[in-house]
Amino acid sequence: MQLDKSTILGYLKNLGHHDDATKAEAELPDKIDTDKDTGLLSKFGIDPSMLSKLGGTGGLMDKAKGLFDR
Repeated sequence: MQLDKSTILGYLKNLGHHDDATKAEAELPDKIDTDKDTGLLSKFGIDPSMLSKLGGTGGLMDKAKGLFDR
């Protein structure tokens, strides 16, 4: 699955891992492939299987779009 770097950063921040989010911002590519970039994600304590709930059509991020826009 392909995810934007911003999705990963938001995930880390929501977990309270702000230092990891800062490091990930500098090290991750703009687009992350959860299959190919498993090693890179694990560097930040991310289990790619958990990210499947965030991205893709119908994922949590998809459902949350516009939720806080007013």
